[in-house]
Amino acid sequence: MRRHMASAILATTALTTLALLPAGSASADGSVLTYGSAGGNAVSVGDVLTSSLASGTKATLATSSGGSSGISCTGSTLSATVTDNPAAPGTATESATSQTFSGCTSNVFGVTGVRSITVNGLPYTTSAASDGTVTVTPAAGGTIQTTVVLSTLLGSVTCVYQAPSLSAVSSNGGNSLAFSNQAFSKVSGSGLCAANGYFSATYAPVVDSSVSGSPAVYTN
Repeated sequence: MRRHMASAILATTALTTLALLPAGSASADGSVLTYGSAGGNAVSVGDVLTSSLASGTKATLATSSGGSSGISCTGSTLSATVTDNPAAPGTATESATSQTFSGCTSNVFGVTGVRSITVNGLPYTTSAASDGTVTVTPAAGGTIQTTVVLSTLLGSVTCVYQAPSLSAVSSNGGNSLAFSNQAFSKVSGSGLCAANGYFSATYAPVVDSSVSGSPAVYTN
């Protein structure tokens, strides 16, 4: 009888503990990155995570923080390969291998079009922490670099911008990854190139394209 009572108490305690966990919380032995649901199946090392701009949003490179002047793109994609996915809470790491931009225009005086935006120096290391903090860093001694080619009244102009690192925030609401006013400085280019660029974009949903059906990815 005592043994049955002890088993019942343990079972009740376990159920109570689970009930107290907030929705979407990972269990103690769950991984930082899961797919399908928060606390769901662990994303495997080697899986490729992809995303495009959240519906109805644009990627922007403004000439001032929070400003409306600069470059705006209707399309952008991200791709990264998972290199480590430890137990939560913790920090998962990825190798960012691709970032593209399309449908870009500019409202800067003297600029008549945007020919291309290219992210140089890939891959970059991406660290995704359980608290939603995401950091993108270059290889040791390097920088994050983006090359922008503009059509201007004076012909084609190439502008090169660099940043030491980038920060973003991941959210399980919409499975999004958001960059806000990430500062770049011009390292080369004519006077028609803005001295600074402030990058903002929200990508959603982030999915595990290595799994059938490309399920959404959650941070735990």
